[in-house]
Amino acid sequence: MIKGKSLKRMNESFLGKKNKEMVVGTFIANARGFGFVEVEGRDEDIFIPEEYVHGAFHSDTVEVELLPESTGKRQEGRVRNVLVRGMDEVVGTYQGEKNFGFVIPDNGRIQSDIFIPIEHHGKAVTGDKVVVKITDYGNALERKKPEGKVKEVIGNINDPGVDIMSIVKGYDIPSEFPEKVINQANRCPDQISEADMFGRTDLRDVQMVTIDGEDAKDLDDAVSLSIDEKGLYHLGVHIADVTNYVQENSALDREAHKRGTSVYLVDRVIPMLPHRLSNGICSLNHGEDRLALSCLMTIDKSGVIVDHDIVESVINVNERMSYTSVAKILEDEDPEEIEKYEELVPMFKDMAQLSALLRKKREDKGAIDFDFPETKIILDPAGNPIEILPRQRNTATKLIEDFMLAANETVAEHFYYLQSPFVYRIHEQPDPEKISTLSAFVSNFGHHIKSRKDVGVKPKELQKLLKQIEGSKEEAVICRMTLRSMMQAKYSTECTGHFGLAFDYYCHFTSPIRRYPDLQIHRIIKDHLRGRMNAEKASHYEEILDEVAKHSSETERRAEEAERETDKLKKAQYMEQHIGERFEGIVSGVTAWGLFVELDNSCEGMIRAASMNDDFYVYDEDHMKLVGESTHKEYVLGQKVMIKVLGADRITRTIDFRIVDENDYDEDYEYGYDPDDFVVYSDARKVAENRANKVRKIIERAEKEPERKSEEKLTEYKGKKIDLKKIDIDPRTGEPKPKKKKSDRKVYKVHKYKKSATSKAARSAQGKKKKRK
Repeated sequence: MIKGKSLKRMNESFLGKKNKEMVVGTFIANARGFGFVEVEGRDEDIFIPEEYVHGAFHSDTVEVELLPESTGKRQEGRVRNVLVRGMDEVVGTYQGEKNFGFVIPDNGRIQSDIFIPIEHHGKAVTGDKVVVKITDYGNALERKKPEGKVKEVIGNINDPGVDIMSIVKGYDIPSEFPEKVINQANRCPDQISEADMFGRTDLRDVQMVTIDGEDAKDLDDAVSLSIDEKGLYHLGVHIADVTNYVQENSALDREAHKRGTSVYLVDRVIPMLPHRLSNGICSLNHGEDRLALSCLMTIDKSGVIVDHDIVESVINVNERMSYTSVAKILEDEDPEEIEKYEELVPMFKDMAQLSALLRKKREDKGAIDFDFPETKIILDPAGNPIEILPRQRNTATKLIEDFMLAANETVAEHFYYLQSPFVYRIHEQPDPEKISTLSAFVSNFGHHIKSRKDVGVKPKELQKLLKQIEGSKEEAVICRMTLRSMMQAKYSTECTGHFGLAFDYYCHFTSPIRRYPDLQIHRIIKDHLRGRMNAEKASHYEEILDEVAKHSSETERRAEEAERETDKLKKAQYMEQHIGERFEGIVSGVTAWGLFVELDNSCEGMIRAASMNDDFYVYDEDHMKLVGESTHKEYVLGQKVMIKVLGADRITRTIDFRIVDENDYDEDYEYGYDPDDFVVYSDARKVAENRANKVRKIIERAEKEPERKSEEKLTEYKGKKIDLKKIDIDPRTGEPKPKKKKSDRKVYKVHKYKKSATSKAARSAQGKKKKRK
């Protein structure tokens, strides 16, 4: 046991002597062991070398000592104290031993496996995905690993849906509603009453429709349109009045605030509100009376909104339309669809005209429209990706987009001039340095961006650039670079405008079923309409809205990241079926360590420069391209290349490519062997691969474990013997359930990279060229 002065001396040798310059911030871990600390008000993060992390976990609030000397460009520091732990739960893969177990975390930022004492393993068995509650964060000084106890068994790693649910749990996204919330939702009526309609504007005789995707169930917006004798358009955007059923500070409201947004993943939707509300009384189902907030706009022939009114209303939707049906009517002039919706066709044609007017008006103001292709991943019942289809952006989707933007802008401007507490959707001016980099890049293609130091760049300048490159070979590359130069949109109580849309006023008003800020501003709108917005109410909103805006922005980011990770997982799984095949792709990213190539199906893979054995490639940062030292061959953003799929791995969620000659044919490939199929891993990738290999071994071990004897398969449930060969016990409820049929699919297809003599020679050649350089 080390005591007194000895411990103090040991601490000093470990931490170093304390100096006076200390800051507090959030620790951002890196999979390779080092990290950064974000400090509020400080432009640059502080770099924390691996030896100075001192047991800090990702997202911990830490006290950092600034070091007087730094080895790199960035200020360096060492963690002195962990003030607040940022995470107390970890998702990972469980491996059981005789007297203990451990969990390999899914989150690559967590450096160490979590030790699980035998008494805390719950019902987890080797190969299960689990949620672990951290009971001890370990001790870097004593080289003690963190400990935990299994809080929840998500399911076996091979079971359908467990991979997605592991990501959901890893991002701490609530997936089940508490009993209190469900009970409150169940008490909501199925139909609206006469009392609900009292004092509202009755719009049930107005012809209106909902237009959504075929599989949408939560319909929160309807549209109506008529033209008067003066040629003025009367556009109605009618939004479900969710606040009538979700009272402020109720269990439903607190849960909606906690979730912040509905999360749309590849195989499921995690709603902000229970289905009883989102698909029931709050959904604007056709033929049923519904409560709404309606934004009624009068628009002239040039697309200018000359008048508006915002009212509480009662509506009844005439028809539930899909984007496909409306596009068939407007684009294809399909006779069957036109006959089917004969009464609505004149309104759809008027809507298309108005949509074009509103779009032109936005374009004239300088709105930037990034029309990147989107895809939808189709899964089979077992959760395997079988197809990746493009999402069509047609006349109908644009029409709804234009009408929603008009309503959001109108509502935001209305309440800005009322000087009311409010939640705006803002998109700030791009960072001048990023615009400067973009300007230098596009100048290589003969384009120019005007920018002033005092006001920065105007959206019209970027819009003009995108119009100039339309249809050119550099269009994809410049579009991507322009998008990367933009700031992220967020929620705020300050109305600073929306740069990308070229709007001075903008908010999110149109989706209260799936976004909390919309729900919150509906309350503010109704308080104004009902004359309840007094000084006390205004003070209440001013007190809570900053937190609502901040939390809503954070939950939106969380949802986007979870969606991105599930897409990467399923795309890697999809490409596992295409290893060895060739595809044409476009260079979507160029870095010092290699190329990113995106295929037509939106799957993106990496080609490491060290694996390109025809030359030694140097990164030209100014022009963002790789240039061959001997051949002078170039690879630039947007360039078409032919690739071969070398490997795909759903555990690391990565895909590896190799550039091939379009006309080459490998005889070796016919026999499943190609000497050039090798990947040189980066340090970060090596860490991920090591972790993935641990998981693969757990899977193999779980599959090989001998079956227990039949007598061991019996257990007792409520006084009766249950045969565990035929019945499973649900680890969440403890209740028996029928055993799932064993799938014969191979869940983890592990590609073995060939380490051939040729590949070694290629790596050796790369090394020699580096030395010559």
